[in-house]
Amino acid sequence: MVRPPLTPEERLRGEQLGALLRQARGERSIVEVAAAAGMSAETLRKIETGRIATPAFFTIAALAGVLEVSLDRLAVHATPMPAPT
Repeated sequence: MVRPPLTPEERLRGEQLGALLRQARGERSIVEVAAAAGMSAETLRKIETGRIATPAFFTIAALAGVLEVSLDRLAVHATPMPAPT
């Protein structure tokens, strides 16, 4: 299955989400956080760099729990902006 290319807005949201997750991770290693969240370090690396711009809800929920970041705070970066009217 081929995914359609990301829009510029989706890429920007992914980059913003990744930056927030990197900041929340702080000095903890990618390997440590990924293992605690039940994912591979490569998956977390891709999310943090914006290469996975739209991660699954359960992935974000697991990271939020491990990093002690509210889902509300993460949702700001993962929710599409409404189209101007």
